[in-house]
Amino acid sequence: MTEKEYNKCVDLYADNLFRFIVKNLTHHEDSRDVVQNAFEILWKHCQDVPFEKAKSYLFTVAYHNMIDHVRKVKRISLVDEFKDDIKISEQKIHNAKNVLESALSRLSEVQRSLVMLKDYEGYSYEEIGEIMDLNPSQVKVYLHRARAHLKEYLGKMDNVI
Repeated sequence: MTEKEYNKCVDLYADNLFRFIVKNLTHHEDSRDVVQNAFEILWKHCQDVPFEKAKSYLFTVAYHNMIDHVRKVKRISLVDEFKDDIKISEQKIHNAKNVLESALSRLSEVQRSLVMLKDYEGYSYEEIGEIMDLNPSQVKVYLHRARAHLKEYLGKMDNVI
């Protein structure tokens, strides 16, 4: 990859990468550090990474850095089941963005990352598997479970809108 191609990667992917990381970390400064570190690693390995694979490489590196960061500061909070008293399915809420962010924050790191990569960023199951070191079958199963948790929490979309 040339310097010009690297600069093009920064222009093309920096915003998407930051958006993905900040949705998972929710702290802007930590997210900026993770994204900057991913681009730094890409720069160090630009001779080995072809331009066509740069996006996948960046997301993979950023994802792994994000997980390392979360582990380092011990922010992982795994939520296996939602309590019935937390469900909002009977309430009318008109701020869909806040409700969806709240619902996503209740997922585990892996589940939230899967939902973000598939539904927000539009990656295929195979690409997500490469990024997260999972096989496509695992991606499908974990994504299904994450969506089931979201559905359980949200109830019907009529309750959100």
